[in-house]
Amino acid sequence: MKKMLFIGWLIGVLFSACTSFHAPETKTDRQPALFPDYADVTFPPNMAPPNFRICEPAEAYQVEIGCGDRVEIYISNDRQQVRIPVRKWRELMRKAAGKDVFFRISIRQKGHWTVFNDVVNHIAVQPIDPVLVYRLLYPGYELWNEMGIYQRDLTSYAEIPVAANRDFEGQCVNCHTFRNHSSDTMMLHVRGPHGGTLIRRDATFEKMTAKIEGNKLGATYPAWHPSGKYIAYSLNEIQQFFHSSGRKAIEVADLAADIVVYDLETQQMFSDSLLCSDRYMDTFPSWSPDGTSLYFCRSRAYEKGDSLDRIRYDFCRVQFDAEQRKFHSFECLYAASAEEKSVSFPRVSPDGKYLMFVRMDYGNFSIWHPESDLFLFDLENRSMRVLDEVNSDDVESYHTWSSSGHWFVFSSKRLDGLWARPYFAYFDTASGRTGKPFLLPQEDPGFYDTFTFTYNVPELVKAPIGDIGAIVRAINE
Repeated sequence: MKKMLFIGWLIGVLFSACTSFHAPETKTDRQPALFPDYADVTFPPNMAPPNFRICEPAEAYQVEIGCGDRVEIYISNDRQQVRIPVRKWRELMRKAAGKDVFFRISIRQKGHWTVFNDVVNHIAVQPIDPVLVYRLLYPGYELWNEMGIYQRDLTSYAEIPVAANRDFEGQCVNCHTFRNHSSDTMMLHVRGPHGGTLIRRDATFEKMTAKIEGNKLGATYPAWHPSGKYIAYSLNEIQQFFHSSGRKAIEVADLAADIVVYDLETQQMFSDSLLCSDRYMDTFPSWSPDGTSLYFCRSRAYEKGDSLDRIRYDFCRVQFDAEQRKFHSFECLYAASAEEKSVSFPRVSPDGKYLMFVRMDYGNFSIWHPESDLFLFDLENRSMRVLDEVNSDDVESYHTWSSSGHWFVFSSKRLDGLWARPYFAYFDTASGRTGKPFLLPQEDPGFYDTFTFTYNVPELVKAPIGDIGAIVRAINE
């Protein structure tokens, strides 16, 4: 009797799950328009569900999501917004890793059901680092006091403030960075009455003033040495300039820049004539994964009266002896200035094979340059190519590799030319090819329609930042 009741219940559940679905009467030979554009994308298996909006006018919508020939998720309603149940999505991801998943979408117009071609996405085997850390601020210059550093759980939609400056007298926080994608070893800058550089090691924070004797400039752009013993900094004199017309309303430029290294054990700064010179401006340091090379951007020194559009940077490197604290063997790897171009943000892949950077017409503050594109430099054969797979007609800027090297995140203004949002892409470490980029998923598919802050310096880390209260206490000391 119990068996009969169970079978009857199961049939009822299956029947009720399908009665709201209608067999399409016709099929159109195209895919539906979606926002965000989650079509032909490679997703990590641990990413939160990619909720979206069906940009097709209709009276009702139905969505079937599955893998192979099996539908695993049914969604039916009269709204364009599609919110995928988290638990069911995770169950599907466990089955679909390394395979394709389909989104089969049907719409009802004037009582008639039409099905589109399947939207097909691939699910990678390799997971992405589960936490994204970024700064949120207004995309201008006048509201810099409304900002904060936040961390987002990529496996869900949870966002937690790490250091919102409303908690410490509106001071500026920036340049958060991590050693080897670990939230246990990090640093960030604070600018204001309680300014300084916060460094976290061994679960404790210390505040230091990062200046080198004889140099009036403070530490700006940081890079942790893989050993955790050093942090390379560029010392920058940064100025803002404003244009009354054109696409570039704001220009940010260095008027001076040198690179120094902070020894965390001796609490001393040191440098070398290869990185500090009146002849050049050196900025954006970035270590190789083994710590033996330091990559950076170099321009000729700024001279009073120079036109900003003539300041162009090449990317270079020097070798580093960590035991002796000595630099040697300078070389220019790409002379972008010879092509009347400029570069910024050199970042080496975790396997040491590739270097990704941003190229623009001039300067190095790429977020204000609509022509900024991502490029990939093969460090083994010295070849270079533009990453057409991920670039758009607007800004592509700051980028970070995942700890595995199979993913990277970058900032892009492709949606509206104003707000920078984080996009992710799969990276094939063997071929150097990338997947189609996709926008950070949100629980509400309409989130980006009304969110008026820009995402700045997206960094992937392997675990959440713990003891957030310690950061605010350290800032307020």
